[in-house]
Amino acid sequence: MKLDSLIQRATQYEEKTVAIAAAEDQEVIEAVSMAVNHNLAKFLLFGDKEKILKLVKKYENLASSNKIQIIHTLSKGLAAENAVKAVKLNEADVLMKGNVPTATLLKAVLNKEYGLRTGSVLSHVAVFEIPDYDRYTIITDAAMNIAPDLDQKAQIIKNAVGIARSIGIEKPLVAPLAAVEVINPAMQATLDAAALTLMNKRGQLTDCIVDGPLALDNAISVTAADHKGIISDVAGKADILLVPTIEVGNTLYKSLIYFARAKVGAVIAGAKAPIVLTSRADSAESKLYSLALALCSAS
Repeated sequence: MKLDSLIQRATQYEEKTVAIAAAEDQEVIEAVSMAVNHNLAKFLLFGDKEKILKLVKKYENLASSNKIQIIHTLSKGLAAENAVKAVKLNEADVLMKGNVPTATLLKAVLNKEYGLRTGSVLSHVAVFEIPDYDRYTIITDAAMNIAPDLDQKAQIIKNAVGIARSIGIEKPLVAPLAAVEVINPAMQATLDAAALTLMNKRGQLTDCIVDGPLALDNAISVTAADHKGIISDVAGKADILLVPTIEVGNTLYKSLIYFARAKVGAVIAGAKAPIVLTSRADSAESKLYSLALALCSAS
């Protein structure tokens, strides 16, 4: 599966608006330009108006576009606050991080008065296009939750399943990862995986099939699963890989990008609206895919 198909899918919905906090960033404005070319969305650009205008003028399609509105703010903190408020007040459907520290944006997102909390766990959901692989691989959570407990893992699965369904995977197969595929009382990841599997069978986790624990090879390779004699609806065919800790997720995420040359789009799910929380190191293309993913999940 190609991430370009997310862009096509996003254009099929009613046009949405994206609020960008501290939009004075070259890669962000380039992503906005690409998004406008694809008729993906309208944009509210919060931040230093002079700096944003200087960047916008580099793109002919933005200089004369009615798809963008620049709102001047005196600081990055105010840019984050105002972008979050725009989503809270339904003036925007998606929140996007610009040239602002993640902690600053999340502080605004979690504000009790005007933030976007719903009572659910916020979690990072990354959709990968891996060369020579015939489907999307979804990894969660590689950026938000450090060492989630069982209840948090259940909510992380729910968030990821919602994202998967928004991009056409109607009943995603979920593999809670561990180092082994058997239950070992000394390894908490295997105990949690077994509990999540049972929760799924008892209807506590719906719209998906959960089976674990599974090691990575058994989760994504039918051949590896067959060699181990694993009989499972998920083994070898997993759509969603639930990692046990942030270190596992972060390492797997970056390995796919730097070793496998995978492409990725990612969002934060669990808030009132999807949040595009990309890294400064992410390319404009990656930001565009993340935008498309967020717009699909906002529809």
